[in-house]
Amino acid sequence: GTSKLWPTAELVQIYALFRACAVYSNWWPMLTVLMYVMVPMPCLFFGGSSAGLISSRDARDWADAAKFLTGFSAVGSLAIPAILHHAQLMKAEAMYLQFSSFFLLICTVLLFNKVSLENEW
Repeated sequence: GTSKLWPTAELVQIYALFRACAVYSNWWPMLTVLMYVMVPMPCLFFGGSSAGLISSRDARDWADAAKFLTGFSAVGSLAIPAILHHAQLMKAEAMYLQFSSFFLLICTVLLFNKVSLENEW
């Protein structure tokens, strides 16, 4: 079920990230790990707030802030490798491996969301 899907996909994604670093002997791409950790945090902290504790308008504002911060972190996950490549701190191949790692992360999140919304899996 879903309990095995998420860790397996995350291990593959982390493997792709380490491969991008180890193959080219350049550990600058590990900066994106910070963004991978930050991406789900706003939704975890603000997205699931109870409307009973605060007014519904405030709850909607917190959910909007969580979506904005999540989008900001996701853009940062793509921008960091591009900036490092532009500054010639990372080879293009390593940048493409980083992008594939991020694509795998996005696919994992979307698949997990779809599976968790379905009643029968």
